[in-house]
Amino acid sequence: MKKKLSRNLGLYIMLILPILFFIVFRYVPMSNIVVAFKDYNLILGTWKSPWAGFKYFKQAFGDNSFWNALKNTFVLNGLDLVIGFPVPIILAILLNELVSVRYKRIVQTVLYMPHFLSWIIISGIAFQIFAPSTGLLNQFITSFGGKPIPFLTDAAHWVGTYVGLGLWQSMGWNTIIYLAAITSIDPTLYEAAEIDGAGRFAKMRNITLPSISPTIITMLIMNLGRILSTEFDRPWSLRNTRLQDVADVLSTYVYRLGIRDNRIALATAVGLFQSVVCVIFLVIANQVAKKFGEDGIW
Repeated sequence: MKKKLSRNLGLYIMLILPILFFIVFRYVPMSNIVVAFKDYNLILGTWKSPWAGFKYFKQAFGDNSFWNALKNTFVLNGLDLVIGFPVPIILAILLNELVSVRYKRIVQTVLYMPHFLSWIIISGIAFQIFAPSTGLLNQFITSFGGKPIPFLTDAAHWVGTYVGLGLWQSMGWNTIIYLAAITSIDPTLYEAAEIDGAGRFAKMRNITLPSISPTIITMLIMNLGRILSTEFDRPWSLRNTRLQDVADVLSTYVYRLGIRDNRIALATAVGLFQSVVCVIFLVIANQVAKKFGEDGIW
């Protein structure tokens, strides 16, 4: 034990800062979830505020805006999962099949770039392109005598635009994970398949996909665990008052409660409910994966 410790002492020292980071900025703040069960008073603080039991959970469950935000969160995240999850897998397989290394690098760079743009910048680009009257796309359509498409003002079109922009922003970055999994596949499997007369599609179907299936399952489980964890900046930057019924999600709902209305206890209760549901989905998805013979994430 001492020999192992001394041999890896540098690695253990390097772990100190990340561990301290998670303790200070992740685990210590978690103690404040008790605010969800208290009549929080800013003057008294977290621990001296009187207990309120499940009062704020009942308030949240009795609020129609909460149920609307919950529904929208499930719908938007569900569409992101159904539409956005397979695309990086397909892209990774196609990129792996490219013969030209230079062209492959160019395509990868173009695909990765949107990941490094903030949603404020992306929303600004979206408004310039998809605005009803001044957007470049609608100007192009009307110049040929067509009718402008309400990408950002009609509920159904907004949802499609929201999902499409999310796919464009994330698909390149998520492709990296699957490309890394593909590079770990034993090349002799492909050589043996070629000897047996297998074509490209046969190799993709019978070697590539089965070999990266553990990675696919792990990513699917993690995505299901985030089914209610919608980022704040994406829906907030793309929304407008006309689309409140479809654009309001739990993150924006919590923001309005906690920051704008100063109802901190109620906002904490909703946030805690959101986290608990995510954990439940994560556990269920992991157990289902194990029943189908996969390893899961624990």
